[in-house]
Amino acid sequence: MNKKFIISISSHPFFPLKFPKCTLFQVSSHITVSSHTPFTVLCHCFSLSWVSASANSHDDFLECLCSYHPKESSSITQVIYTETNSSYSAVLDSSIRNQRFSTPNTPKPLVIVTPLNISHVQATIHCSKKHGLQIRTRSGGHDFEGLSYVSHVPFVVIDLVNLRSVDVDVENEEAWVQSGATVGEVYYRINERSTNLTFPAAVGRTVGIGGSISGGGDGLLFRKYGLSADNVIDAQLVDANGRVLDRRSMGEDLFWAIRGGGGGSFGIVISWKIKLVHVPSTVTVFSVGRTLEQNATQLLHRWQYVAPNLPNDVYSVVTISTTNASENRTKTVLATFISLFQGGANDFIPLMQERFPELGHVKEDFIEMTWIESLLLLNGASNETSEILLDRSNRYSILPPSFKSKSDYVRKPMPEIALQGLWPQLLEVDEGGIGVHYFIAYGGIMEEISETETPFPHRKGTLYKIYYNIGWLEEESNNSQRYISWMRKLYSYMGPFVSKSPREVYLNYRDLDIGRNNYYGKTSYKQASIWGRKYFKNNFDRLVYVKTKTDPKNFFKHEQSIPPRFH
Repeated sequence: MNKKFIISISSHPFFPLKFPKCTLFQVSSHITVSSHTPFTVLCHCFSLSWVSASANSHDDFLECLCSYHPKESSSITQVIYTETNSSYSAVLDSSIRNQRFSTPNTPKPLVIVTPLNISHVQATIHCSKKHGLQIRTRSGGHDFEGLSYVSHVPFVVIDLVNLRSVDVDVENEEAWVQSGATVGEVYYRINERSTNLTFPAAVGRTVGIGGSISGGGDGLLFRKYGLSADNVIDAQLVDANGRVLDRRSMGEDLFWAIRGGGGGSFGIVISWKIKLVHVPSTVTVFSVGRTLEQNATQLLHRWQYVAPNLPNDVYSVVTISTTNASENRTKTVLATFISLFQGGANDFIPLMQERFPELGHVKEDFIEMTWIESLLLLNGASNETSEILLDRSNRYSILPPSFKSKSDYVRKPMPEIALQGLWPQLLEVDEGGIGVHYFIAYGGIMEEISETETPFPHRKGTLYKIYYNIGWLEEESNNSQRYISWMRKLYSYMGPFVSKSPREVYLNYRDLDIGRNNYYGKTSYKQASIWGRKYFKNNFDRLVYVKTKTDPKNFFKHEQSIPPRFH
């Protein structure tokens, strides 16, 4: 449907923003974001003599975008969204996964750019740099603190939704994947070409592959094949100077840093060349739930000794939640033991009966299926076809609408008395809160990979990771601080039982409570070390070295970006 637009000028809370001179066009829809079809404004950009050289440089940002590559001005204006554009909110909201960062008081970007090609990314970097705007880059929108689409200084969002191709080379067992693809899209496109090849990525289908790899990326296959970042063999990155670099031209230091050192620090990775891995024709899933009255405490205590030592073919997780399923219908804790085995039930059943007989498995608990069916099951979409993996919406999301998360790594088994003390913490959550916590077994090949191989250091000696999550529905938004305070109290309780010096945290479960950079001005190495060592341990020093060498003026920055050494 064609639309005519009359452009009005409005003030942004940060500063007034002028638009380049525009002519009126008949405009058709160009891209699809979620279920919305945005309308775009085609600005015919001129070199305007009436724009004073002394005008506020911020006012000229949009004109800069149009004039960066004059021959491409019409194409870039098709993917520029400002608050006066009718599709601005739809584009912004399309990949917001945590409604905690979608309120009337949440700072909004001055401009959203959804690039169609690398030159659009280069133009946005150049013009943001020239006119003093920060850039936030969004892949799937899963940053747990909203840092891919929220800033407290004037900023622009580069949303990579249009850069999501997945080119699979079955013969060489490789693929080039653009950063805007979701994990679900990557799984689906590989499975289209071969049902026995895949990529070791995250579980959640809407997670952006670019952000996930940038933070390490563990998932269902990491005990057998390592992290997503461990299986990257090349990349294409645009740096702060607009240069397009591959592994050879960026050098091994920068290539090391982008595979687990976090997004938003070193440049914008457009695409990744990934190594594909093998999965069998049949996998087996089991899920067994036990309440406190069914010895959940003793079983979880035992799991700590069993799960990290299971064969590499086994992914093992325990979800901890509350339920009213006890005999007298009072609230109790439910521990659900879930495993995925790369093989058939005839091999998996005797293995679990030998290693973990206390759980009391029965044959009916083990279900055989294909690899792609296991992904649907673990995404809560077992009744859907595999095309659901292409759905970028929040349908079947395993996360509540609004949430606060934290993480820990455990190197010594928690004593039973510590688990007994944990349960009252979980049971005191109000009815409006949705608390689900995950104990994810490590071990396997992670024991064999050096903690300096990539910036992700949580390898040898890690028994399991804990992912804490408290969520709430929209009607509970006024009580959000109460739930966040509860989460902080839980995290404090767990302190004595988890890793120490530093207390390790998973970057992809970002948590600003552990420290942050300054909104304005410089952040010292000492200040950034507070949070940096928790994510990266001693790898933080090498990340600072790479940042100092590749982006010394600290153009790419956010609340937990790597600072240059002299900042």
